[in-house]
Amino acid sequence: MHPNVLACRGERRVWRSRIGTFAGASLVALWLAMLPACARKGAPTGGPPDLIRPQIVDVQPDSGGAGVPRDSRFTLTFSEGMEPRTAGEAVSIAPPIEIAQRRWKGSALTVVFGDSLAAQRTYTLFVSPTARDRHGNPLDRGYAFVFTTAESLPKGVLEGKLEARGFAAPGTYLWCYDANRLGVPDSTGGDFDALGFVDPDGNFRVVGLPVPGRYRLWAFADLDRNRSFEPERDVLAAADSVIELTAEEPVRSGLALVVLNPRAPAKVTAEVIDTLQMEQGIRWVRATPADSTLSERLEGVTGKEVVLSLPAGVWRIRVFRDFDRDRKWNEVLEPASDELELTLRPAEELKGLTLVLRRRSAP
Repeated sequence: MHPNVLACRGERRVWRSRIGTFAGASLVALWLAMLPACARKGAPTGGPPDLIRPQIVDVQPDSGGAGVPRDSRFTLTFSEGMEPRTAGEAVSIAPPIEIAQRRWKGSALTVVFGDSLAAQRTYTLFVSPTARDRHGNPLDRGYAFVFTTAESLPKGVLEGKLEARGFAAPGTYLWCYDANRLGVPDSTGGDFDALGFVDPDGNFRVVGLPVPGRYRLWAFADLDRNRSFEPERDVLAAADSVIELTAEEPVRSGLALVVLNPRAPAKVTAEVIDTLQMEQGIRWVRATPADSTLSERLEGVTGKEVVLSLPAGVWRIRVFRDFDRDRKWNEVLEPASDELELTLRPAEELKGLTLVLRRRSAP
């Protein structure tokens, strides 16, 4: 409760206690006069909604720290008050250690581990972008804080840019593994050797890697935001090549990763040229799939350009004028363009196509 509101209530109680000392009418008038002044002490209501994403403004012990005590507790300070459940669950550590407690004090979260940190070990404390503030705004990006119980932090660094096709790159995890390890990563086990996040500009940085060493990167796009890889919804892809770090060259910069979402639709943009200039009926672009498991698509044409979003596969596309408005093309009576056959790949963007609407020749 706002302190001014409490004060206002106290003043009302004082006036009620004196009710017997004034004449009725005078008291009512004086009491009513007091209420607006009391109300003005309250905090103003309304105002613009909070749309600013929270950030992590401090971490203790410091990120990049060495010689971290094995019984350390870590405190993350956010730029504003957070929703405790989503923000607390967004915090993890790798290699995994049980987080026994998540203690909140204002906008600061202290993480208490259920066991001591291992000696001579490098860890990554990370916060996924699923953390939200009290107004529902997600964290501005994912954060990874690296520290070690050894005397010095390993010098290996991998950094570069991720090009995402068919999904948004920011917030994508970069899991780093020793190249000698085989198999698909365990998305729920935090079994990676190091981790980084793609920032809002598409850049990533993975630090704290022992050298010499050979490493492979995996990109994990948690599209359903549940912090676990779901094959039917998320993207998990390995980089094509192994990256070697040496004592002479412990940092590899300028890495370029291209990651494709295999379920992302293709985007087809076509110019529609109407040679008839008729007002009758409706213009539709019809896309018919070669794959019988996919359904036909219709997109209305209101201007000179049409944009279609289509699953990968072979499609036949034409524009026609639907005189009877039944959403079906009458090949005899209704004008149409020639048909284009396109083979589309996931997340492909195809431009420069032209569909010319003309009167059909008599068969």
